[in-house]
Order: sequence, then structure tokens, then C-alpha cells
Amino acid sequence: MTDIPARPSISRVLIANRGEIALRAVRACRAIGLETVAIFSSADADSPHVWAADSAVCLGPPPSTESYLAIPSVLHVAVEMGCDAVYPGYGFLAENAEFAEACAENNLKFIGPSAEAIRTMGDKARARETAKSFGVPVVPGSDGVYTDAGKAAKAAKGIGFPMLLKARSGGGGRGMRVTEDLDGFSEAFTQATREAETAFGDGAIYLERFFPKVRHIEVQVLGDGKGNSLQFDERDCSVQRRHQKLVEESPSPAVDEKLRARLLEVSGLLTRGIAYEGAGTVEFIFNEASGEFFFIEMNTRIQVEHPVTEMRTGLDLVELQFRIAAGEPLPSLDTDAMPGGHAIEFRINAEDWMRGFVPSPGRLEAWQPPRGEGIRLDAAVYQGQRITPYYDSMIAKLIVHGRDRNEALSRARDALSGFRCEGIANTIGFHRILVDEDDFIANRIHTRWTETALAWQTD
Repeated sequence: MTDIPARPSISRVLIANRGEIALRAVRACRAIGLETVAIFSSADADSPHVWAADSAVCLGPPPSTESYLAIPSVLHVAVEMGCDAVYPGYGFLAENAEFAEACAENNLKFIGPSAEAIRTMGDKARARETAKSFGVPVVPGSDGVYTDAGKAAKAAKGIGFPMLLKARSGGGGRGMRVTEDLDGFSEAFTQATREAETAFGDGAIYLERFFPKVRHIEVQVLGDGKGNSLQFDERDCSVQRRHQKLVEESPSPAVDEKLRARLLEVSGLLTRGIAYEGAGTVEFIFNEASGEFFFIEMNTRIQVEHPVTEMRTGLDLVELQFRIAAGEPLPSLDTDAMPGGHAIEFRINAEDWMRGFVPSPGRLEAWQPPRGEGIRLDAAVYQGQRITPYYDSMIAKLIVHGRDRNEALSRARDALSGFRCEGIANTIGFHRILVDEDDFIANRIHTRWTETALAWQTD
């Protein structure tokens, strides 16, 4: 890749995030000659991304609403520190259309898609209709959203059960409920509405047929905002708990070449159709029994699991976000020069998986991650650090790569066995069991597998 072209509009970037993605962003900016300003809450004063940035400013106390989600404060820092661009990463304000618009109003380049793309894809009902308009297959469901349980129940009868109730806004598994029949619909609707209102300030719910045993498949995309796009081989994110991912791998063991080509094709149609800019992910469910796949959503940001794609392509997707924002064209891909092979990511969360994955904040008494060929660790923690209860529980991502899935699994076993993390409950023990599970090895998994087949492990 060439150096960033002269573009005075991007020279100093506000990193509007925390943790490992903020640290990744700082390093990517340094590699291509951009200055960085970090923001942090008082709870994150000793976070590595604060040390790494050229400058850092405390936004306020620990609650996200008073720090990382406080749009006026974030914008004030960006303007006062002479920034000309803002990088949102994932989570917090990354998919907030109002924030993207506010950046533009303050002459700040939002490093990501347009506010309109964020708004369209963030509204699950609009995203569904947009996908349909480009010929992308969608899950049978409602044509609109509901705030009234009675009206929603009437629509549910026509769609069929089991039913997934899903918040119009947001993600991360919040505002989602499954109901097996009409008898349980009203209670599920009330719970989903209440949770969505609390999490996103929007209690509107749309309805989808629920498929109990499906794979969660996603396609990494890059767009230049001018109708051009790149699509990369799919990631399988079927190992989940409560609709939140635990393990991701590429390529999916469940996807053949014909299906792969089709997934990439429709992902490209959608990305180009909305003139998408930057990194994003088009997500699907795949029903192995019928061979059908359906669009579920598009995440208008970089994903936590993007390193899986990086390991197989040799690309730095975070760096490419900055290059695209600076006006560079999409990179030319030499597939023959790419590493290929198989990559798997394991999320290391500060959670007690033996008690249903409940958060486990505390002091990190010992931290000794594994090293070796085909092993990568993305983290922004250190021994002695206090893991706070205020933010997402993920503290690291372990990514392994091999020539094929068997080699990747072998390296995963070695890496996990030598991974020392003490002082807080964490998911390393879960992953150690997972990589030796017959179902996982033989590729007999689905999105509810962790909560059913492994229920005895996680009670």
C-alpha cells in the first residue's frame, strides 16, 4: 500500500473509544503518519491506549453516558484539540447516526459510513427492506415495527412460530427474545420492549421467524463510498451465548464454494447499493438442513472478530479504514499472495462461565499470554490492572492461524493451555473445553449449541 496522499483534512484523529480497539487505532495511525488524541474516563486513566496516543483527555467519570457516550463532550475535545477526524471503532458511538452527523457539522471526518447508511442499516426494518430491494434473501418476518403487543401478536400469527422478537435499534443481543408460541408472546414482547427502551431509547420491535438450529455466517466488506466494494471469505460465528459471540472462525466449515460465492455476491450488491464507505459486516443465518441463507443485519462498523479475516488476508483492516477515509482507493487484492489457511478467534472475557457467563471485574493478578507461530493476541490489559465493571467484559482476543482447521485447532489447544490469567474469572477454561468437544471438532454446532449441548458445563 502507498503512503496516504496529501489531504490536510486528515492529520490528527480523535480515537473515540477505549481498550484494545483504541490501541489498535493508535498504532494504525502511527504507521501511516497520523497524530492521535485519546479520550478516557477516570476509570481508564491507566489504560494502555491512553499511554500510546500522542495526547489524551479525560472526559469524565466512569459511566458511559458521562464519558464515551457523551457526544457534546467528545466533540468538544475533538475541536479543542485540533482534530480533523474521529475514529469510533466498535461499540459506544460507532453506529450512532446523530454522532456521525454532528461530526460533519463540526468539520470532522467521521471515519466510517455516512449517517444515512448508519441510520438505514441500524433500523432493522429499513435494513430488511433495503436488502430485499437489492435481491438479498431475508428472514420471513414483519414488514414494519411494533410498539403494541396486541398488534404485534396478530402479525406473528401470519409469520409463524417459533418467533424472534428483535429491537429495531441496537445489537449485542439486547432487546431480543424467543417465544415458542402465542401463549408466551405477550410476556416476551414486554421484556424485549423494556430492554430495548433501556439500552437504546427505542422500544420498537420487529418480528422474525426463529430457526432453532442455524449457523451465524458473516461477510467482511470494504466500501469506498463511491459504489465500489471488496468482499472477503466468510466468518462463522455460531458459538454464542445469549446472542453474543464467543468464537469466530474463517472459512466456515459449513460453507461450500457455491454458497460462498453467493454470500459474497449478495454482500457486494448491498454494500455497493448503499454506497457504503469503510469497513462493515453483512450478517446471515444459514439453515444447513435446507441449504437456505437469510440476511439478518449489516453492522456499520469494524467488528470485534475482524482479526480472523486479517490473519487469512494479510491486510490491516483498521489501517484501511483510515486510508479509505483519506481518499485512497480500495486496495488491489492478490489472492495468491494471501496467507489463506484457517483462522479462529477466541474471546477472552472477564466472565464466570461456570455461573452463566456473569461479569467478573477485579484485579488482574497474573497475565501471561501465549506466544508462538500462528498465535496472535489483541489486548490492552496488563498485570496488576483493575478490570472495571463499567464496560464490556472482553479483555482480549486470542487468534490462531494454521494451514487448515486441524492445525489451527492444534495451535489453539497449545495456546489456551499456556494462557495464564489470574485474579478474575475468565473464559479461557471454557475455550479449553470447547476445542476438545466432539461436536465442535466435527462441526456439529449451531447458534444455540452452547446453551443446549453444553448446558451442563455452564450452569
